[in-house]
Amino acid sequence: MYDFDFIRPASVEDAVAALATDPEAIAFSGGQTLMPAMKQRLASPSAVVSLTGIAALKGLRDEGGRLWIGAATTHAQVAREAADSYPALASLAGRIGDPSVRARGTIGGSLANNDPSACYPAAVLGSGATVVTDRREIAADDFFEGMFTTALEEGEIVTAVIFPRPARARYEKFRQPASRFPLTAAFVAQFDDGVRVAITGASEGGVFRWTEAERALTGNFAPESLDDIAPPDAEGMISDLHGSGAYRAHLVKVMTRRAVANA
Repeated sequence: MYDFDFIRPASVEDAVAALATDPEAIAFSGGQTLMPAMKQRLASPSAVVSLTGIAALKGLRDEGGRLWIGAATTHAQVAREAADSYPALASLAGRIGDPSVRARGTIGGSLANNDPSACYPAAVLGSGATVVTDRREIAADDFFEGMFTTALEEGEIVTAVIFPRPARARYEKFRQPASRFPLTAAFVAQFDDGVRVAITGASEGGVFRWTEAERALTGNFAPESLDDIAPPDAEGMISDLHGSGAYRAHLVKVMTRRAVANA
């Protein structure tokens, strides 16, 4: 590790000001990606602005039938406190990493990092959630722009995520046993106006909606509705030592079918 300033603001306004003062400063939430990157010198910020001490960024609450979650809320807290209001989301949070990761990692940090195999982006995109920042509200369909890339601007901070509540939903992932990231996972949510299906872990472009499956499941929310649908094209899928692009494309259909069956 190397020398850097550690700043712990008490408000979002102070955090924004700290990031604006130093162009090489970086926001810190759970640190589950940032700290390993700093240890390996893949990231070398001059200052780390911690968001963990800002009370306004923590907790869950009901907002007119929608679920508001502060960006600095840990995976463990979401797993505990969303169990009644959004069981599929709580189940997803409870299967992220291991207990130490769930105790430190946060929903806002996961979304801002947008790892192509992260779990939360599938829930946000599959739910049609809204990402709230210190400047604006961003629809899930507009937030994710590619591998490790989002619509966030320089110095912009995720402050909360607002989830509409579906009639039923489920997240299923095929877990890589060492990292516990999904090789491929599907989040399926049924709303009054249709079904959303979000896939993570499979594409080089990051999380995406599988629209062919959405159309079929909107007509009939049943596993057999996917029988005649071909898996997504293997081109552009992640291919590595854990599995080929064709294998991950196959898993897209398998995990989506499983999510529908278990919804």
